[in-house]
Amino acid sequence: MAETYSGVRESKSGRVNDYGGSSKAAEESFRKGCLKRADRSFAQGLQCQQINSMAALMSLEDAVFIAHSPQGCIGCTSLAVDMYRVGQAHRGVKHIKNPHIIVTNLDQKSVIFGGEKKLRDSVQKAIERYNPKMIFVFASCASGVIGDDIDAICADLQKSADAVIVPIHCEGFKSKICASGFDAAFISIQKYILSKVQAEKNDNLVNLFAPVSISYADQKEMERMLGLLDIETNYIPFYSSLEKIKKIPSAAASTSICKVFADEFMNSLEKEYGIPYSHTVMPIGLRNTDKWFRGIAQVMGKEKEADEIINREHERITPLVQKIRERLQGKRVFICGGTGRSFAAAALIDDFGMELVGLETPTYDDDAQVDIEYLNSIHKDFVVDIANMQPFEQVNLIKKLKPDVFIGVPEWAAKLGLPTTHVLDMKRPTMGYDGLIYLGNKIADQLENPGFNKKLAAHVRLPYKDSWYEEDAFKYIVGGGANV
Repeated sequence: MAETYSGVRESKSGRVNDYGGSSKAAEESFRKGCLKRADRSFAQGLQCQQINSMAALMSLEDAVFIAHSPQGCIGCTSLAVDMYRVGQAHRGVKHIKNPHIIVTNLDQKSVIFGGEKKLRDSVQKAIERYNPKMIFVFASCASGVIGDDIDAICADLQKSADAVIVPIHCEGFKSKICASGFDAAFISIQKYILSKVQAEKNDNLVNLFAPVSISYADQKEMERMLGLLDIETNYIPFYSSLEKIKKIPSAAASTSICKVFADEFMNSLEKEYGIPYSHTVMPIGLRNTDKWFRGIAQVMGKEKEADEIINREHERITPLVQKIRERLQGKRVFICGGTGRSFAAAALIDDFGMELVGLETPTYDDDAQVDIEYLNSIHKDFVVDIANMQPFEQVNLIKKLKPDVFIGVPEWAAKLGLPTTHVLDMKRPTMGYDGLIYLGNKIADQLENPGFNKKLAAHVRLPYKDSWYEEDAFKYIVGGGANV
């Protein structure tokens, strides 16, 4: 019998979350099995898996989200709240609302005496106030240390509740790989919702898994492309519902927009329900969009139709790409993003004739190795920083490498005066054939109009001494592989 996946990504061998070095060295060391898990003797901060579990689900309709945690743990949900509100506006909702979030507010007294009563009271208030169809209870570091049995508490409350109560084990200390939070959410959905569903198969339905960081424009582009193959799309869990979640087992196939968002879940669905899936790349750029589209077409037995569609799309898009290439040819780029998105964006810049000088991403694994092999074949050796929220390394590298443009989460690079483009935009197009044109023009516009970031750099001081920029950016990485 196959071992059940724990939801902790480090539990599977070959996943590295701390590394600094050249792309060639990373590829070679990983191939030989010499790229080992490292650590940092100093870390500026980490993105914890609880926020990823919450963000993955916070746009679900008729749901309440209970964080069994201190109040500070839900501070980062402001991003997901903003995306939920913007997403409603983009979808034509007139009366925009916030997601229903409750925090049990564990404190010192709770640590001593336990937080069970607070959790029970919170679930009861959720039912009384909102009458939801689903209640998600998210564990935290504090509740895990206390030892509150959220499974038992939720099971007891479920006896008298009409809403489906779903406990999610996303204690932050369980994993340094924040994508483990996605896995924890999906494991609980499968255990507490799908296990009770009897669904008839729909041979034309595809599960399209999408995280909070996908804009409505990107959703429409993915649905447009699959529609060209006459495929019906079950877009989940972002802006989804209990009814759509229950349709998951009826699908003929699955795919994900983000490479690391639902990979483990799709693998589990294949084992449990016999649903095949496509796991290729995030569809950013011509090559990656082609590969993503062909992947799901192959699973659905529609490769010939996909090739015809790709040829038509290339005829339409290629002249527009060439115009952007004339504006961006030879520009040097540093990229930062999630594991799927950063590697996808790195391939995109080849469409525009740009040069990759540095890449920062949270995790290195078998999938990343495939991407690195491709990138090393089209770019010169570039710097790789495997880092989960370590901006002190990023600014050090940017100072040394002096790229022309930064693509990724822009806050720190913008304060250095660099032209920046947000690849995690979440509000505008970045994906598919149409997203490629928008994103390329956006990068070019930023390069030609850098005034805001230059003024920002003149008035903002980063919290680092000048001496730090002279240090080895990776001096605090201990073990794992050779530094630059």
